[in-house]
Amino acid sequence: GGVYESVDASGEGGPLQSVEGWILFVRNVHEEAQEDDILDKFSEAGDVRNIHVNLDRRTGFVKGYALVEFETREEADNAIETLNGEELLGQTISVDYAFLDVGSKKKGRKGRR
Repeated sequence: GGVYESVDASGEGGPLQSVEGWILFVRNVHEEAQEDDILDKFSEAGDVRNIHVNLDRRTGFVKGYALVEFETREEADNAIETLNGEELLGQTISVDYAFLDVGSKKKGRKGRR
């Protein structure tokens, strides 16, 4: 699996909703995890609308992360609170929002195009 860093929002902004729901980024997913393994784990937190798991084309294994979508923010918050730091197939997963509003201050662009 790959190593991914968290985005530190430093208290600014917060999670952003995608077009269809609230998408969570799940890191440190075991390379042999199946979509059903992830669905079973995240269904504990709420109604999962969609799961996207990227596979390595060469090996056919999971690349180490997954995207899980919930319809409501309450379900997504519940998943983060209950599943972040939990184990999935023997590996500790990290769960956070995929999209964060960390402030869109445009410095030094006034009058330039």
